Amino acid sequence: MKNLVRALSGLLLLATISSALVAQEKNPQESLLEKHASKLKKEFLSRVTWEGSFDSAMTKAKKEGKLILAYFTRSYAP
Repeated sequence: MKNLVRALSGLLLLATISSALVAQEKNPQESLLEKHASKLKKEFLSRVTWEGSFDSAMTKAKKEGKLILAYFTRSYAP
């Protein structure tokens, strides 16, 4: 009886873990883009215009004679 309970508990645990992994894998890119958009809505980030490309930021900075402030985060990076 104990072995049956252990086996059923193990199967339940595996089912829970696998369903969580499937839910995460449905569209990870969409999730990352949502995190990116919500990050940019934060007050301290919304006060300036951000360039999404390093090359375009460098071009613009050289043209305007300005420095670049780079902000890196892992919350939405693949």
